[in-house]
Formats: sequence, C-alpha cells, structure tokens
Amino acid sequence: MAVASNPEFTFTEDERAYVREGLAAREALLSPYATRDSQAIFERPDRQDEDTDLVRPAFVRDVDRVLNNAFYNRCMDKTQVFPFYRNDDLTRRSFHLQLVSQISRKIGAALRLNIALIEAIALGHDMGHTPFGHEGEYALSDAYHRHTSASGKPGRYFNHNVHSVRLLRTVAYRNLSLQALNGMLCHCGEKAFAEYHPAPCDTFAQLDDMMETCYTQKGASQLLRPSTLEGCVVRICDILAYLGKDRQDALTVRVLTPEEYPLKDSVLGSTNSEFIHNATANIIKNSIEKPYLAMDEDVFQAIIDAKELNSRQIYLSQEAHEKLTGIVHPMMDRLYERFLEDVKAGDESSYIFRHHINAWMMRSNPVYASQDPNDIVVDYIASMTDEYFISLFNYLYPEEAISEEELYVPYFHE
Repeated sequence: MAVASNPEFTFTEDERAYVREGLAAREALLSPYATRDSQAIFERPDRQDEDTDLVRPAFVRDVDRVLNNAFYNRCMDKTQVFPFYRNDDLTRRSFHLQLVSQISRKIGAALRLNIALIEAIALGHDMGHTPFGHEGEYALSDAYHRHTSASGKPGRYFNHNVHSVRLLRTVAYRNLSLQALNGMLCHCGEKAFAEYHPAPCDTFAQLDDMMETCYTQKGASQLLRPSTLEGCVVRICDILAYLGKDRQDALTVRVLTPEEYPLKDSVLGSTNSEFIHNATANIIKNSIEKPYLAMDEDVFQAIIDAKELNSRQIYLSQEAHEKLTGIVHPMMDRLYERFLEDVKAGDESSYIFRHHINAWMMRSNPVYASQDPNDIVVDYIASMTDEYFISLFNYLYPEEAISEEELYVPYFHE
C-alpha cells in the first residue's frame, strides 16, 4: 500500500483544516515586509502533495535540506579561530551556525518575519567554510586563484559564503529556494552597516551573476546585500554571534586574560550575554514596522569597535596564526596539486574519488564528475574537517607527517 493512501499517514479533511487554519493564523501575523512561503522560488519543480505542504511549507523544506546532508555534519569538526587546541570548550562551526540561528530567530520573531527562512539561511550560511577557519579560506583561495590563472583566464577566488551556495546547490544538489541561497551568499559578516536594506534578487540568473562577480573580483562578497529582510537579520546576527564567543575562546586559550576579556567602556555591556541582549533589543526597537534593519549610531559604533578590538587582540595574535601560515598553507598547496592531477587523470583509486566524487552522499548527483577539475578539488578540500585534512596529508606523505604532539596543544598542559 502506498504511503499516500495509508490512513495512518494521511490527514483527514478535518485534520487538514485544523493544520491549515494554524498556518493561516501565523501568516496573518507576519509583517508586510516578511517573506511568505508562497513567494519561495525554486530552481526545480518542488511541489509536494497537500499533506506534505501543510507540514513542510517551502522554507521549512529548506531547513530540512540544509540539516539532512553529510556536509552539515562535518561542521562539528571545523574550528572557528583556534584550530590546534585539544579543548572541547572552543567553538566549532556547527555551534556558531546554531548560535546565529538562535539570535536571528529571536529578532525575526519580534519583527514578525518568516522564522523558517531565517533558520534555513542561518544554519547554511557557513557550510562552505574550509578547515582551519578564515586562514584555511585564504590558503585555498590562493591555490584556486593560482591554478585557475594558469589557463590564461583571470584567476578565480574562493569565498566561503559563495561556496555555501555552491555546496548546497551544486555539490549536495539540494533544491533550496532562491531566497535561502541568496541569504547565505550575502551573509558576509566581515563588514557591518548601520542599516540593512534588502537588495532585489528575483531570479537564479541574478544569483549566478552575483556569484560570478565574487569569483572574479576579490572582496566583492563583502558588499552584497540580502534580498529579504530575513537575510538581513542573519547577516547582522552573524557578527553578534562571533564577537563575544571569539572573546570567550580567546580567554579559554589564554590569548586574553580575565581582566582583558570584558568589553570595557562599550555601550552594549562588557560580556557576551550583555552584548547580544542589548544589540538585539536595539535592533528590534529601531526596526519595527520598517522595510529595513537599523540601530542607533552608538550601538553601530560599539559593534565596529568590538570588531576592531577582536582583530587586534585575537585574530592577529600568534595563537590564531601559529602553524597556519607555516604549516597549513604548504600542506594545502600539496594536496591541491596532487588531487588536481588525480582528477585530470581519472584516477579512481585516489581519495578525491573514493571519499568525494564517488562517495555515497554524491549518488544523487550523477553529473557532478563533469565539473571543472579545479572546482572539484576546491569542493573536496573545503569539505574537509580539520582533523581529516591533517590525517589525509600524513597518510599520503608519511615522510613529512606532522605528529599530534608537534601540532596540537594537548588537553593536559600547564
């Protein structure tokens, strides 16, 4: 018996009416500036049966498609700022995604926006990150640019936000809405604005043009604006989520002392919880019934000041960079060149075939192997966790293997 005709799994008309009434009531409360599920634009037909549509509206399906793939799971072993510390208290990429989602949903609920769209964008926005955080991103971008320049064409740059879209859309081959993918593409939290006004993106062709600009123009991804107010919420919350948590991590690894940890003289408070609470409240106060997000000037300045302070004290610290430039960059170059040769040669014994191109999670994407070899190599390396990257290098190059004692600060040290 087909599931659709089994009364255990099929709603009666009365049950459908009850669920439909609840959905209508929630939609009636949405702001006029919120994105409705009926506005969702998909690249491929996405019509479900009526019962599925009731339980899983368009943007809820986006959330499911982000969470239910192997690449999301790998975010659990990608560190944020300090990769070579054996310490379970340090923030991993997966927790950052959850934290951005939580802060964003609070603001979205207060402003009566579409919470499911916010959650989809937030949970997927950093899935394209490389191992070893932003330093790994820079190393992979250098290798990608160098190798794509060799053909006589302009070199291409790697950006984790662009790769989040490519990962979900092209590699994992998930049919996500244009609004969710645009939000992920435009989330870049490296540049803050006092106001966030949505910028239209109505077609996948426009999304492709935006991505291509980011691939060919360095720094272009920082200037993108999301097409929805929900995407704007995630963009500012990405900043709010990492500023305080990065300070907590820096305190954990002793880059900051307990005396240096508080954000002294900040109008937003001195601790992570105060910072997030106060910034969230101010954004809500300034954005109710408006088609854009705003905050008071002193709040915006406090966020800028905190970003600059983190940069000086944390991101430029020896602990954040130690071993990355001298060790990881050359390792990434070696792996890139090796796997590029393997793809071009069609060597199916290579791990880029065994663990990536021919892996079980790629079976729903039969045309993936026809992608440009450089893009396939980037996809594989960017998908690696920190420990997989190190283990793979040590396995392939045992004569150059780096021991854990040499690389990691252990759990038990003075």
